[in-house]
Amino acid sequence: MEENQTQVVREFVLAGFSQTSSIEAGLFVLFLFFYVSTWVGNSLIMVTVASDNNLNSSPMYFLLGNLSFLDLCYSTVTTPKLLADFLDSEKLIPYSQCILQLFFLHFVGAAEMFLLTVMAYDRYVAICRPLHYTTVMSRGLCCMLVSASWMGGFIHSTVQTVLTIRLPFCGPNQVDNFFCDVPPVIKLACTDTFVIELLMVSNSGLISTSSFVVLVSSYTTILVKIRSKEGRRKALSTCASHLMVVTLFFGPCIFIYARPFSTFSVDKMVSVLYNVITPMLNPLIYTLRNKDVKSAMRKLWDRSGLTWKKQVT
Repeated sequence: MEENQTQVVREFVLAGFSQTSSIEAGLFVLFLFFYVSTWVGNSLIMVTVASDNNLNSSPMYFLLGNLSFLDLCYSTVTTPKLLADFLDSEKLIPYSQCILQLFFLHFVGAAEMFLLTVMAYDRYVAICRPLHYTTVMSRGLCCMLVSASWMGGFIHSTVQTVLTIRLPFCGPNQVDNFFCDVPPVIKLACTDTFVIELLMVSNSGLISTSSFVVLVSSYTTILVKIRSKEGRRKALSTCASHLMVVTLFFGPCIFIYARPFSTFSVDKMVSVLYNVITPMLNPLIYTLRNKDVKSAMRKLWDRSGLTWKKQVT
């Protein structure tokens, strides 16, 4: 009888943002703009890094290209379903798709956390050990660190997903968010989830908080080791873009995952920030403050324009 009860819920209902069709239509246009901008910006960075020999050979820009790819994946996990739900009053998601969304959300999200930590280490070596930078941050080591970031994300996500699918779901079935995530989903379980919540908070909270501490420590060490004011100014200028990305990404994640799974009215807005807004802003943050990337983009644009003119002629 208990086994039959656990199989009652075959699909979940996503709460979304509003039940008013006019508001949903406006939100559809807004979030479609966010999603297209995310694809255009991050794809442009990936193509620019791949096509420019100077950028492609640099560890920092190699890692930046991988970050852009992760941002594309991260946004794609949730935004297409969100856009479809703006046009669908029911907002249903099958149990299997819900679990898959949850898995890939944590997979890519944790991988991005680890990659941002790797990028902080890259800046530490570049600023504090400039003469050994190219030797230490070799392409082989960069590839290993990127692979380790993906593997760490996979392990973390597997743990979260296994803990979730072991829970019985027999109703209610409304997920209080616009996508399937661990906190709102396990609240629907037909059993006491205190121990599971404790394990998940320890897992997600430990990863996000410890990564953030490592990041802050690395930048603090950089500033402490540089004695001159001019040197610190240059270091801050170099690391400012990374610090902005770290703050935008880690702040909301720590707020959501490093606390007990209680619901706050701002949770949906915070989720929008790190799921939709941050992947869109990352390309702008890096390109607006980076002369090398802007120069490479101009060269790419000039080459594209020249090719187009020749074809027309």
